[in-house]
Amino acid sequence: MYINRVGLVIDSHTANLYTGVVQGHRDGYGFLVNEDESSADLFIPVEEMQKVLPGDHVIARGGYIDERGRLVAQIIKVTERKLKKIVGRYSVQRGIGVVTPEDIRIARKILVEPGKSLGAKPNQVVVVSLDQQGLLTSRAVGKVIEILGEVNDPGMEIEIAVRKFDLPYQFSDETKKEVKRFAKTVTTSDLRDRVDLRDIPFVTIDGADARDFDDAVYCEPLGARRGYRLLVAIADVSHYVKPASAIDLDAQLRTTSVYFPRRVIPMLPEELSNGLCSLNPNVDRCTIVCDAIISLKGDVKAYQFYPAVIRSAARLIYEDVWEALQNPNGPQALIMEAVLPNVQDLYKLYGILFKSRELRGAMDFETVETYIVANEEGKIENILPRERNDAHRLVEEMMLVANTCAADFIGKNKVPCLYRVHEPPKAEKLNKLRAALGPLGLTLGGLDNPEPKDYCKVIEQIKDRPDKEMIQTLLLRSMQQAVYSPHNGGHFGLAYPAYTHFTSPIRRYPDLLVHRTIRSILSGKNYVPKLLVEPSQDDVPFDVRKTMEAGSTEKKIANIGVWEKLGILCSSHERRADEASYDVTAWLKCYYMKQHMGATYQGIISGITQFGIFVTLKELYVEGSIHISMLGNDYYVFDENRNELCGLRSNFKFRLGDPLTVRVAACDLDARRIEFALIEDPSFSYQKDSDKKERESRRKGLNTRKPKAEKRRGKHG
Repeated sequence: MYINRVGLVIDSHTANLYTGVVQGHRDGYGFLVNEDESSADLFIPVEEMQKVLPGDHVIARGGYIDERGRLVAQIIKVTERKLKKIVGRYSVQRGIGVVTPEDIRIARKILVEPGKSLGAKPNQVVVVSLDQQGLLTSRAVGKVIEILGEVNDPGMEIEIAVRKFDLPYQFSDETKKEVKRFAKTVTTSDLRDRVDLRDIPFVTIDGADARDFDDAVYCEPLGARRGYRLLVAIADVSHYVKPASAIDLDAQLRTTSVYFPRRVIPMLPEELSNGLCSLNPNVDRCTIVCDAIISLKGDVKAYQFYPAVIRSAARLIYEDVWEALQNPNGPQALIMEAVLPNVQDLYKLYGILFKSRELRGAMDFETVETYIVANEEGKIENILPRERNDAHRLVEEMMLVANTCAADFIGKNKVPCLYRVHEPPKAEKLNKLRAALGPLGLTLGGLDNPEPKDYCKVIEQIKDRPDKEMIQTLLLRSMQQAVYSPHNGGHFGLAYPAYTHFTSPIRRYPDLLVHRTIRSILSGKNYVPKLLVEPSQDDVPFDVRKTMEAGSTEKKIANIGVWEKLGILCSSHERRADEASYDVTAWLKCYYMKQHMGATYQGIISGITQFGIFVTLKELYVEGSIHISMLGNDYYVFDENRNELCGLRSNFKFRLGDPLTVRVAACDLDARRIEFALIEDPSFSYQKDSDKKERESRRKGLNTRKPKAEKRRGKHG
């Protein structure tokens, strides 16, 4: 027995009722993700999916068991509808306006009554709101509330994603009014109670396309083998964005900036993100500084936080810094001559911190990251690997120092805040990982409770293997997703007992909350955050919601309920931003691959499911799928533990990391799906090889048996 989302007490085993969230599939059917974790999810057939939308919270009755052993759901009631607006393509059919949803998981079209189309024309992309909030009838009716434009308009894929994932993209009038009240430069009153560090040559190190600069760094050796002093100055967003202000409300609605190719939806207005808060060179800026003393072994011996004013001496770019470090007498070194000694000291400290990282057992995956080169219309011209060098890693290590010091400072002062929590892998995923590593000759130590160092041992063993990336993918998939929570659970991947986000308050709301908490500690005040945006039911995981309803199991901590909700909100919106970015990138890649239809490429298997395989092209860094029915003249069975498809007749196996030659067969823009076809039936080739080996074996067998027969005849003759 448990309490469902609408407050009803339900015993799912006796009443045969289930509550949960509808999860749609692009082929029209769906699943009811059960709230009661002791019960399995239910299958929703196509006809039942006509009654609901993906994301709906529903009550369903368990019906019959289908031929695949799945309990089939009969939807009884919609208790909450997540999708208030639907993006789709407008058309006119028999004089009636019809909107075909852009999200192919929505299994039905929306009718638009006469006079409610806003004058939309056929083939335009529109946003429609539904009139029905409960179960959808045979006539789902809505009205057009926005016309986005033509399907092929530049940037339309981003406009669709913004509405599809309900991303806030416009700042309120109140926020715009508040922004106008700020001076364009740091004022005398802004400098009150700040340490003046304008004589220290801080530098920012970012990508060439960066526009906002959260962090600036400076390092100096202390001499006599005493280590280094590291200063990490972070934009003091909390000085400008006050709790419960209009800007704060808009920031909490977003909780993160969202990055698309050639467009960013910022968390803060540009007047702050690219102006007053951005640590641009040669201008005064308000900051919060983490001032740390680090030993030659990489241990933080002491630290302090304080408000300061700085003046960045240079805006540096990763590639230029790396070139200057490699060639101290080269052209880039001469350009940054004034700050080069500081950069070189930072690099020396990085070497110490990196060794400390290895000893700590923190993971360091070297995966291939890519970036999109887009044309003026926002379409892909090329997809290139992003080269990571020690300049990138240098900045990362300095940020790790500041983040861990912030977490330690908050913990020692015993005040609530948000930690960045990455919990250890769950038993089920560990079992799958070990089953997949076994055939590869690898083992993961640590039994039921592996430590980060156990993962590091595997990473070390595979660094020179050709299947390194595939194995790294297996390791990554075994781990949990990091979240924001007031309950410090440590960070498994980084091997830290406590970790938080402090270094990016321009683009992440949790960092702003950490800044406010640190400032309240410094001033001796008690910071109580303002929850301006309630998490929706869909944001709250079932197990977390049960804990919130029952009350915290920890000792009483003031306002823990608010911090819980803020953690849920920030974690949920982080996932939303990632999904929106992925959706746009997937659409662009489909559009890009249309010009390569029929072309042949070399690829590697990057994913395996019971429905088929995913292949990533080596040259283009694009992933596509091959359905199991197209894998050749054989019947393939999915081995979930070994992560492979095995042919029953040929015994041929598709494994992660295996090379394949494929042809681009189809590109479905609506489904964001690229389909490949095998150039050759691998099972047939495998069978031919097997037959050839068998024939050779038989021939050799006959040849070896003949002399024995002659010998016997001679012996007994």
